[in-house]
Amino acid sequence: MQRLLDGYCTEEVADFLDVDPRSVRRWWATFQANPATLAARSVPGRPPKLSVAQEKIIRRWLAESPTTFGFDTELWTARRLARLIEQEFGAHLNPRYLSCWLRARRFTPQKPQRVPRERDQAVIAAWLAHDWARIKRGRAGVAPTSP
Repeated sequence: MQRLLDGYCTEEVADFLDVDPRSVRRWWATFQANPATLAARSVPGRPPKLSVAQEKIIRRWLAESPTTFGFDTELWTARRLARLIEQEFGAHLNPRYLSCWLRARRFTPQKPQRVPRERDQAVIAAWLAHDWARIKRGRAGVAPTSP
């Protein structure tokens, strides 16, 4: 409520709190009707397993490579992240829930770019310089055929 009183719009407050703007508007209406009722209310539901600070740490983990944390590949999975959260914070989160949790925080599933193991950059550069240039020149002089 203090942010709204300071002049922030409901969308900015909602973005800051990571909630829907309709909730902020509902809280504001309750606050305006009787400021004491909003302060006395508790948040319904189970308390979160992770603190705000822990969530920030997890977001920093996702910016790094999973190999930094001892995983074999460069792919973050919900199962890997759940295992790491349990090791570091002792909080057990179901990987299915964690997938929804990540999507809600705008982390989308990613697939690593595949790179062939036997890739020789020198051979590729030579082919592009010699063969591709020859193929392009050959096509430039050929008129399109009509059916």
